[in-house]
Amino acid sequence: MNKNELKPACVFEQFARINEIPRPSKREEKMIEYLKAFGKNHNFETLVDETGNVLIRKPATPGMEDRETVILQSHMDMVCEKLVDVDFDFDRDAIQTYVDGEWLCAKGTTLGADDGIGCAIELAILDSKDLVHGPLECLFTRDEETGLTGAEGMKAGFMTGNMLINLDSEDEGQVFVSCAGGRNTTATFRYEREEAPKGVFFMRGSLKGLVGGHSGDDINKKRANALKVLARFLYQTQERYGLCLAQFNAGKLHNAIPRDGVIVFAVPEDKKENVRADWNVFVSEVEEEYHVTEKTMQFHLESAEAEAVLPLEVSTRLVQAMQAVDNGVFAMCQDEEIAWLVETSNNVASIVTTEKEAKVICSQRSNVMSALDNQAATIKAVFQLAGAEVVQGEGYPAWKMRADSKLTALTVETYRKLFGKDPKVLGIHAGLECGLFSEKYPNLDMVSFGPTLRGVHSPDERLLIPTVQMVWDHLLEILKNIPKK
Repeated sequence: MNKNELKPACVFEQFARINEIPRPSKREEKMIEYLKAFGKNHNFETLVDETGNVLIRKPATPGMEDRETVILQSHMDMVCEKLVDVDFDFDRDAIQTYVDGEWLCAKGTTLGADDGIGCAIELAILDSKDLVHGPLECLFTRDEETGLTGAEGMKAGFMTGNMLINLDSEDEGQVFVSCAGGRNTTATFRYEREEAPKGVFFMRGSLKGLVGGHSGDDINKKRANALKVLARFLYQTQERYGLCLAQFNAGKLHNAIPRDGVIVFAVPEDKKENVRADWNVFVSEVEEEYHVTEKTMQFHLESAEAEAVLPLEVSTRLVQAMQAVDNGVFAMCQDEEIAWLVETSNNVASIVTTEKEAKVICSQRSNVMSALDNQAATIKAVFQLAGAEVVQGEGYPAWKMRADSKLTALTVETYRKLFGKDPKVLGIHAGLECGLFSEKYPNLDMVSFGPTLRGVHSPDERLLIPTVQMVWDHLLEILKNIPKK
């Protein structure tokens, strides 16, 4: 299969155009202009709110004017991750794609199918002249990936439909009707760097090649967190020999599991061979610990040039905090029917050391808001004990399942009709914009589904091509059968 054979062609043509447009989170201006021009060229009513969300309205096809207005929704921004040795500028360059069997992939970067494929489906529906549907509102939100600020900033009344289909899910055959809420915690350690003490030896340790992934969808898959792995070695070395920390940099995005990281530290000169031996043992142990999920992890330790270090007290407390802070699944759901679903988790997402400060970002999620509050307080307390300044965002709410959802019933019925089996109706541990929509539009009937994606938020992101046709057929069947007002 080559790219010219991808089906439905109308969707993949739109996706190819989208991937020519730079659209990092918070820098979606070129995508917004593209959507505005698209709506204008089709003579559709096109609105842009003060946050930058774009809404394009398409009238009903003849005979369908009396149907409920349906909102199709996706987010226009993408996670910008690349392999460390790939030269790529997400503010300028087009995503380069290729076909690998049944998968569409990108060359060394994220693919942008999260959620560019949702945008492409919407644009294909807007562009088509032979589909059957009632009144449509196609909503494209901005900055979903770094805080859901597009959905948060959208005011009540911007949308007018009573049913919303979110096209930002990643497993075909699964229909999501609830999602987790989330909150970020930022801890900052401030300091004035000092000259390293006499008689120390500097080392640089690195880790790369981890799988990484989405901090919601993949948090329960026993994948290594590069930041936490390196913190383990620092803590072990600090306890055994003492150390001075010069650099600790790992992770990039609050919603991605860190895939690589670097530490620079100094140990007593007479302990350097002990540390090298410890590193080799440590590497062997970690490789065995993650032998199923992390088959390409690469460790490296070498000598390094001397440089200014963090004050010993700050360095010690920082390393202790990075060892202590909880990472991964904290609790699973208690209800038997969804006992497989992660309820509460934390992702230690990134650490950056500069001349004056070390900043750590963690992302908490939970489908139970009181549990989210507790997890956020737990993470905050760890960093407070370590002497950091801690700031927490307000976060976003969970989306609660609606028992009387007509849209859910129709989604299941049409799926069964098309494919001869029922879809799975589920909740998701990731955050969806539906939670924020439900606050401003409490009567909005919503579902979320989409084609199958893997490796999202990482350069391994890939799209299972046949599932795009399945989602397309399913969506068109739903639109044909939307109830009357």
